[in-house]
Amino acid sequence: MSAVDRTRDIGEYVPAQDDDMIVCRCEEITKGEIRRAVHDGMYNVHEVRRLLRCGMGLCQGQTCARLVKSIVARELGVRSLEDATARAPMRPIEMSVFANDGGGE
Repeated sequence: MSAVDRTRDIGEYVPAQDDDMIVCRCEEITKGEIRRAVHDGMYNVHEVRRLLRCGMGLCQGQTCARLVKSIVARELGVRSLEDATARAPMRPIEMSVFANDGGGE
């Protein structure tokens, strides 16, 4: 894990025009929420993810992970960060699907 100096002052959170842009569609997390989390002390993708749940919806970060990572890196003023753990996209399945094995009633 690339360590970011937590004692370094990254400055005050200043709202941007595009802060209302949805970054994580599954959890409806905006760019501004991610930026604010970084300024509140979340200095890596794992921490932002745990706080906001971005990348933890149905797609498991398949659509937003790279964007979240770049937003966090930009706010911290670093070139790159470690990727968050990726999981295969999954959908909830009703238990009746498993119970119906096709062998009769």
